[in-house]
Amino acid sequence: MNHPLAFYGAIILFGIVYATIMGGKFNRTVIALTGGLIMILLGLLSQEVALKDDIDFNTIGLLIGMMMLVGITRRSGIFEAIAIWAAQVTKGYPLFLFTLLAIITATASALLDNVTTVLLIVPVTITLTEHLHIDPIAFLIMEIIASNIGGTATLIGDPPNIMIGSAAHLSFTDFILHLAPIALFILFITIGLLLLFYRKNLQVKDEHRLQVLTLSPKAQIKDWPLCQKSVLVLVLTMTGFLFHNTLHLESATIALTGALLLMIISGEEPENVLLQVDWSTIFFFVGLFMLVGGLKATGVITAMAEWALTLTGSQLDLMTYVVLWLSAIASAVVDNIPLVATMIPMLKEMSIISGTSVQPVWWALSLGACLGGSGTLIGASANVIVADLATKNGYPFSFRQYLTVAFPLMLLSIIICHIYIYWRYF
Repeated sequence: MNHPLAFYGAIILFGIVYATIMGGKFNRTVIALTGGLIMILLGLLSQEVALKDDIDFNTIGLLIGMMMLVGITRRSGIFEAIAIWAAQVTKGYPLFLFTLLAIITATASALLDNVTTVLLIVPVTITLTEHLHIDPIAFLIMEIIASNIGGTATLIGDPPNIMIGSAAHLSFTDFILHLAPIALFILFITIGLLLLFYRKNLQVKDEHRLQVLTLSPKAQIKDWPLCQKSVLVLVLTMTGFLFHNTLHLESATIALTGALLLMIISGEEPENVLLQVDWSTIFFFVGLFMLVGGLKATGVITAMAEWALTLTGSQLDLMTYVVLWLSAIASAVVDNIPLVATMIPMLKEMSIISGTSVQPVWWALSLGACLGGSGTLIGASANVIVADLATKNGYPFSFRQYLTVAFPLMLLSIIICHIYIYWRYF
């Protein structure tokens, strides 16, 4: 459908939905679903096409499977135990604890996802800093940034990567090989700069430090049999992700199989497990996919792709750099999920029109969206969750307070990525 009325109608509808989501005054899931259904009701998109071509059920299945897995695992208390262990290993010294928690946060974000990671690590961090009698805000800001960096490294670490991997048929191994090295480098640069910036805030009295050492990691494990079963299934699931191409299985199938296996061997009731799934996020994705499907059906995506190719002269390197910086700056201003959902079909169309592989552009989109998301408090879902948890626990920090620290670090990370892309692909 390329009728001008449909073309501009789809753009206006998408813009209204996007602006409303950015405003944050209304539930984003309700807004996205409403926008998607209006696309269908107005005839801009058919229900059959939406279900068959536009809703990415691999992304949906992967998210549901991992949420079920983590929901069961968290009941064992293993995540809390890991945090207490971190305090024991560092002897309660804030500088070392800060560094180790950053590494744990980034690693967990890479293996689980950044939203789940911050939900688990932030309450424990606040408890530890209260025992040490130091302000937790430096730790919380670090955990936002570290979760976004860690989430960049793998297929399942950040929702944009799940979407990109599914759309571009990129495997778990592909993400490890192409993005993990640069993510690791950026993580250690970021930790060093944050330690330098917050060094005066990371001071503690000896009596408070020794108090933390009285906490026991083992005491945090509520269910040892469940802990052992969960670790086993998580290892099997991660192995499945590594070899899913060899096994000819989609990542969603691996995640759902792992979730079902853990549910069976743990004896958990399905009703309780399904309650652990963030259905609001799942249906937000559904609405988003329908919205973008409407843009595709009305020719908007094709027009955007042709414009981008004209702007860059179809030069792959220039196209890659434009996508990197555009997605980074845009992701700092708006949530990176709808941004990526909009750009994926555009990049697909650009590949078709140009007749060449655009794989470096996919990596640029991932790096820009995931790392750019840490630039402001509204750039990624994990950022908003940490800020909400901090406020609920009596440690609010402002948009400006976060921006002053995070935005320059985000720009530095994108400069590093620009150099990395030039060195590796061109």
